Amino acid sequence: MARMIDLRSDTVTKPSIEMRKAMYEAEVGDDVFQEDPTVNELQEYAADLLGKEAALYVSSGVMGNQLCLNVLTNPGDEIICERDAHIFQYESGSPAKLSGIQMMPVPGEMGVITPEQIEPCIRPASAYYMPRTKVVELENTHNRAGGTIQPIENIIRVEELVKKHNLLFHLDGARIWNASVETGISVKEYASHFDSISCCLSKGLGAPAGSIIAGTKGFIEEAFRVRKSWGGGMRQIGILAAAGLYALKNNISRLAEDHKKAKILAEVIAEIPSLEIDLNTVQTNIIIFKAKTLSIEQAIERFKSHGVLLSEGKPGFIRVITHLDVSFDEIEKTKKVFKEIFS
Repeated sequence: MARMIDLRSDTVTKPSIEMRKAMYEAEVGDDVFQEDPTVNELQEYAADLLGKEAALYVSSGVMGNQLCLNVLTNPGDEIICERDAHIFQYESGSPAKLSGIQMMPVPGEMGVITPEQIEPCIRPASAYYMPRTKVVELENTHNRAGGTIQPIENIIRVEELVKKHNLLFHLDGARIWNASVETGISVKEYASHFDSISCCLSKGLGAPAGSIIAGTKGFIEEAFRVRKSWGGGMRQIGILAAAGLYALKNNISRLAEDHKKAKILAEVIAEIPSLEIDLNTVQTNIIIFKAKTLSIEQAIERFKSHGVLLSEGKPGFIRVITHLDVSFDEIEKTKKVFKEIFS
C-alpha cells in the first residue's frame, strides 16, 4: 500500500534515525529531584537560546501555556488575547478549569491585535466589581490565522502598553522557530519582549513530545512547583528531552524548507477557480483555504482517497501543514491531486 502523504499537522512527524539514536544514548536521572542530566542540559540550552534566566521542560504546549498563565495570575484575573488564539480556542477551557481565570478575546487581523484594540479592554484598576486585567497574550506564529507572523514592530508597541498599565506579557511561541527562520529575527529577540514564553519541540522541529517554557529564575521555580501539582513531574525523562535537545540543535534552520513547500502548494491552490485562498496569510508552513464546490468533509475524504491527508482548520476552512516528513516529491504529487480533484 502506498504511503499516505500526511499534511494534517506538523505534529505527525516521526523521530529521525539520528534523533532516535540520541534518545537511546541519553543519560538519565530522576527529574523530580532535578537530577536528569539530559533534561538539565536541554533546559540550560533552551534558556540561553531564548535569552531567559531559566527554562523548564514540560509535556506539551498546552501544559506550557497553562503553567505560564497560572504563575502569572491569580484566580479572578483576566487575560487579553486574540479571538482565535490557541489558549482560547484549543486548550479545553483550561484557564478557567486550572487557574480560575477568564479570557477577554479581541478580534484581530491575521492573528494580530494592536495596542489601539487592546487598551480599551484593560479593566480599570479601581473597578473592584470587575475581573482584574493581568496578562496580555500573543501567539507567534498564529495557528488559526494560517501560520502568520506577529510583526516585531507591533510586539514592541504592545509591550510598551503592557508596561504602561503594569501588566504582564506572555507569548505562545509554539511555532516561534518558524517565525524566526522566516524573518531572520532571533528567538532571543522575540522572547526579550515577554515575561514568559512557551515553545513547542514536537511540531516542525520533529521531536515526539515536549515543550519548553522560559522566564526568570523565580518564575520557573514556581512553574516547577505547579507542574508537580498538576501531575507533570516525570522521572527518567531524559529519553524524551534528548529528542528535544537534538531538535533544537539540528532542526531549526531546515524549517525554511517547510515554508517553501507551503508556498508551492499555496500558489497551485490560488490558480484553481473553485478554491479560495488569501496568499498574504501563507507566511510559514500553514495553509488555510476554502473549497467552493465541496463541503469540508467531502474535500477531506476526496483527498484521502487520493492518498493525501488534510484536516479542518477554523470553521469553513481546510488546513494544510507542511513538515519534515513530507518531501518535495510528495508536494509535487499533492499538487497533481489538487488539480485532479478540482479540475
